[in-house]
Amino acid sequence: MTTTSQKVPVHRDGDAVAQVWARVRQDPTYAAFWLLRVGFVVLPLWMGIDKFFNGLTDWPGYLAPWIVALLPFSAQTAMYVVGVVEIVAGVAVAVKPRYASYVVALWLAGIIVNLLTYSGYYDVALRDFGLLVAALSLALLSRAYDAPLGHRHDPVRSAA
Repeated sequence: MTTTSQKVPVHRDGDAVAQVWARVRQDPTYAAFWLLRVGFVVLPLWMGIDKFFNGLTDWPGYLAPWIVALLPFSAQTAMYVVGVVEIVAGVAVAVKPRYASYVVALWLAGIIVNLLTYSGYYDVALRDFGLLVAALSLALLSRAYDAPLGHRHDPVRSAA
């Protein structure tokens, strides 16, 4: 049995979502851009919301004692602030990954510093370093697939 691959025709007047989906199926770098983009929208939103409920873990327990000592409020209040920042970061990546992915990378760097100064969380710091690399990868891919502010972007015709 012989299989053939057929490119999906994309029409300018067609549905934008269908056009993006067709391009995702044809272009692996564009697919990687969207995979990272969706991931860095969903995960920060999910983790940010969970900071208010502590459903996944006891988030204040991840704050290094020296940071807690510096705070004028409780560790849980700090986690509420962290949650808001993460929610804003997720929304920002949805809107403008070209810039927001650098913000996410910086945020992850701060988390890594916190974890490296708190014995027992080195494995989580290493995982977050992997996420930082992924955020920087999204930033680089965004240079090709997300137009700078003030410029129009055609997601179907942009250069790969």
